[in-house]
Amino acid sequence: MRLQGKKALITGAGSGIGAATASLFAEHGASVFAVDIADGRLAKCHADNPAISCLEIDITTEGAAETIIEQAVTALGGLDIVMNNAGIGYFAKVEDTTDKIWQRTMDINLNVPFKICQLAVPHLKQCGHGRIINVASVMSKMADTGLTAYAASKAGIAGMTRNLALELGKFGITVNNILPGAIVTGMTPALQQENIADIWARKSPLNRLGQPIDVAQVALFLASQDSGFVTGHDMHVDGGMLLKQ
Repeated sequence: MRLQGKKALITGAGSGIGAATASLFAEHGASVFAVDIADGRLAKCHADNPAISCLEIDITTEGAAETIIEQAVTALGGLDIVMNNAGIGYFAKVEDTTDKIWQRTMDINLNVPFKICQLAVPHLKQCGHGRIINVASVMSKMADTGLTAYAASKAGIAGMTRNLALELGKFGITVNNILPGAIVTGMTPALQQENIADIWARKSPLNRLGQPIDVAQVALFLASQDSGFVTGHDMHVDGGMLLKQ
């Protein structure tokens, strides 16, 4: 019960990494406020877990970040942990990257996470041991064709995390990045194909793809008191993929 009595907000919690993390946090004693878009997955995923409250909302709509923080604090009675996990990735070469693709990628992957952090800070200061966990990507440190907008947004959140860690440390708040590699989730449908999955599995010295629980276990560490002296860190959860770059 490493999070007994803690109050955690997790975005993108209706599937994949976010869903696995919400369930794991609840298993370890946290009260969780789970956020995702209104497509039915969120409620279905956590319907039988009384430790998890749900809010279906498009985080990019005007006032969404304010609504999320307000309802999370009301439902949980405060905030100890914020995990910005919601993300989106478009595959588009430079000449095919429209303003809409660029803006939506930046809004979901960078702008809204910043706003949520900004609004959460006063509540995290009150608890004296706040935790912010941002989900970036190995793409913040590498490059691939067709992922310019995605890579830029993830590099941005990595830089934001380091600066927040520097600024908020004096309040006992730690801020860290998780950099997932090839993780099998709804955002990575190509990894469901055997030939592609095999190629990406071989990019890791561990010779396998990652699962959402692999990332959730690291998030649990960063949310717990075990990581009290870890801040501003890029936690690679990629099976060693970056070693081969």
